[in-house]
Amino acid sequence: MSKTQSFMRAAVMGAALLALTACSNLDDTQQKVLSGGAAGAVIGTVGVAITGGCIPCGTAIGGAVGAGTGYVLDQMDKGTKSGPSSSPAPSQSYPASSGSTPHGDTSSTY
Repeated sequence: MSKTQSFMRAAVMGAALLALTACSNLDDTQQKVLSGGAAGAVIGTVGVAITGGCIPCGTAIGGAVGAGTGYVLDQMDKGTKSGPSSSPAPSQSYPASSGSTPHGDTSSTY
């Protein structure tokens, strides 16, 4: 291996290490957008390479679509967690009396 190849390999490994450490303090939204963009870029690259199109175009479009999808899924997930269906229903407290229901009806309808 030549000296240039060795230097290039070390530079690529250093850049990859730096990129990984830069992503350590991301919140959930940023992580989902980043992972969606990365997955979309890979899928776009592979898809365009198979079909014989413009590889940089497929990578860019796939990355953009993946990042957008990651953002939308994150917002949907946040909506589901904070929506009315996930919050517990307010409990109603009725006075404990001798068999009466909240409406005062003591008869059974079975």
